[in-house]
Amino acid sequence: MSVMRIGNKANNLEDTIVAIATPPGAGAIGIVRLSGPLSEAIAQRIFRSKRAVSSFKSHHLYYGHIIDPETGEAIDEVMIALFRAPHSYTGEDSLEIYAHGGPLILKLILEATLKCGARLAEPGEFTKRAFLNGRMDLTQAEAVLHLINARTKAELQIAHKQLQGYLGQVVEGIIKTLVEFKAHLEVAIDFPEEDVEIVPPAVWQKRLEKEVIAPIKSLLEAYTQGRVLREGALMAIVGRPNVGKSSLLNRLLKEERAIVTPIPGTTRDVIEETINIKGIPVKIADTAGLRKTADVIEAVGVERARKKVAEADVVLWVIDASQPFTKEDEEIYHEVEGKSVILVLNKSDLPSKIDLKGRFRHLPQVKISALYGQGIERLEEEIFERILGQKEEKIPSFVPSLRHKVSLEKGLSAVKRAIDTIKNGLPPVFVSVDIQEALDALGEIVGKTTPEEVLSYIFSQFCIGK
Repeated sequence: MSVMRIGNKANNLEDTIVAIATPPGAGAIGIVRLSGPLSEAIAQRIFRSKRAVSSFKSHHLYYGHIIDPETGEAIDEVMIALFRAPHSYTGEDSLEIYAHGGPLILKLILEATLKCGARLAEPGEFTKRAFLNGRMDLTQAEAVLHLINARTKAELQIAHKQLQGYLGQVVEGIIKTLVEFKAHLEVAIDFPEEDVEIVPPAVWQKRLEKEVIAPIKSLLEAYTQGRVLREGALMAIVGRPNVGKSSLLNRLLKEERAIVTPIPGTTRDVIEETINIKGIPVKIADTAGLRKTADVIEAVGVERARKKVAEADVVLWVIDASQPFTKEDEEIYHEVEGKSVILVLNKSDLPSKIDLKGRFRHLPQVKISALYGQGIERLEEEIFERILGQKEEKIPSFVPSLRHKVSLEKGLSAVKRAIDTIKNGLPPVFVSVDIQEALDALGEIVGKTTPEEVLSYIFSQFCIGK
């Protein structure tokens, strides 16, 4: 992969970079990581042991002391490991120093490497070098960040599969077909009068539909599911005052987060907390009771509640089953109608007085007692199904991000235009333009045609040392 188009200092592969790779603060062990051509030479200057550094085997640990290269004073008792190119994380010579995890110790070791010619790494620069050196494609580099930031087991599994290259392999397969078609078009353009066997347009149209359009559509479908698994979902709890919304929030959170009283209108604002439902991070918004009120503060809370309902992936419409269905309940239904709604019949521990007269049968209904925790597990199953669109938890092999989705849509649009051009019998040169546009769009996903500003943004989200 060429790096000629890249000009800032973070992409100068002649530099040797260094960073503290463990989180700030004291710990049992701290790691200082170097990568670049001077890695072994720096080790020779600052590491003292019974054996010469030049005799060290790659990927082996060695015991000794780090010294100040200027004074010769010992800084710490450490273990080090050399990782010689190309068999390292970055694909170039690397060095890791495993020291005691005191902040001052790590700072002094870092300064010692700087004195020997290393420079401080920028955020994500180690992973960026792995990408630039062809150790991983851009989807795998992004997966490293997703691994670090994973909040649930599902997110972790998705990131791990992406790091293994599943998404990149699918995209590369699509690109391979387009490149083959582009080459075929170029022959037809360059040698229009030669006796060259040309595959009929109808044949290529079928291949494009099967090998390009179909897999792109599958990836776009996976985006919706993957967005929820990776980014989480928003769920709003709505209902008239005093039906048990705050009690339900507390029960789902398994802690007393919201104030619960028999006084209507206790919740004046939106209370938000995040829970894990079968691997999905779900942000719950407990809203003020949706009703007309003369109280200025409560009115603001009601308006905010309406906004949360508009944004929500799922709405829990809570009704007090121990009371008759009211006009207020009816008005709230009209507020949430059209959303993905679960009808929650609360206070099932009390005698039922509600009669819905067969209405709302199109909505999933769950009976619960927020006070005693009855029906909560069943409610969580229904929430999972409404969010993910399936009953069983199934982790996909690849999950496109929003960045990938935009590029996939651009690529899909270009290929569809190419097929229309073929159907209209236009010359190959017009088809070639659309195919090249598709290649450029899909190349952005794996890093072949990604603009420098996009690369810079992606890697700037990493911590220093990764």
